[in-house]
Amino acid sequence: MNNKANKRFASRTDLGMTVREFATLKHLGGPHEIQVFLNAIPINHELNGETILSVREVLRQRRAHCVEGAFVAACALWIHGDPPLLVHFDCDLSDYPHVIAVFRRKGCWGAISKTNGMPLRYRDPVYRTLRELAMSYFHEYFNKKYQKTLRSYSASVDLRKIDPALWVINEKACDEVHERLVKARHYPLISTAQQRLLAQRDAFERRASKLVQYPKPPKSRV
Repeated sequence: MNNKANKRFASRTDLGMTVREFATLKHLGGPHEIQVFLNAIPINHELNGETILSVREVLRQRRAHCVEGAFVAACALWIHGDPPLLVHFDCDLSDYPHVIAVFRRKGCWGAISKTNGMPLRYRDPVYRTLRELAMSYFHEYFNKKYQKTLRSYSASVDLRKIDPALWVINEKACDEVHERLVKARHYPLISTAQQRLLAQRDAFERRASKLVQYPKPPKSRV
C-alpha cells in the first residue's frame, strides 16, 4: 500500500525531487501564487510531437500544457498541505480535453489551470460543488468552429494514490497517469437535448478568443 496516500504535507523525500526542484515549489504561497508561477511558464506547443511531461520535466524544459501544468500545481499544493487533486474535463470529439488542479477553501472549490488563452484559467474558491466549478468553464470552452464543446467532468483524482515516480520525477511521458484521468468516473454536464440548443460564440467573442499569452512560433525555414 502507498504509505504516502494519507500524508497531508509531501516532503522532498516523498516526492523524490532534488533540493532545487523542491525549493522552487516550496517557495510558492497559496493557490493563486501557484497559478501565477504556472502562467510564467511558456505554453508547450508540442512542436516536436505530443508530450505528457512530469513535474521534473516541466521545471527543466520550462514549458507546459494543461495536464503538465496540473501536475505541477498538484505537486505544489501537496507540498503546502492541500491534497493533490486533478479533475479531467471531457468534450465533444471536435475539441480537446482539459485538466485542472482543484483545491478547497472554507468548503468551496477553486481551480488552478494552465492554458494559453484567457477563459480557462484560475477559478477562485467560491464554487460549492465540483459540478458548479466545471460549469464555470462551460461557456468559454469551444472548438475552432466556435461551438461550445464541454460535456463532462471527472470525479477528483487524488495523486497521492499514484507513485510520484510516475508523475513528479518521471523522465518519460506520464502516459499511465494520463490514462487514469481519462478513465476516471465522469459526470455529464448537459443532456443531448440541451446540446441542440447551444449557440455559437458571437463575432466579438471570436475576436477576443484569438488573444494568447504565448504565440506559436513560426515554422523555421530550412
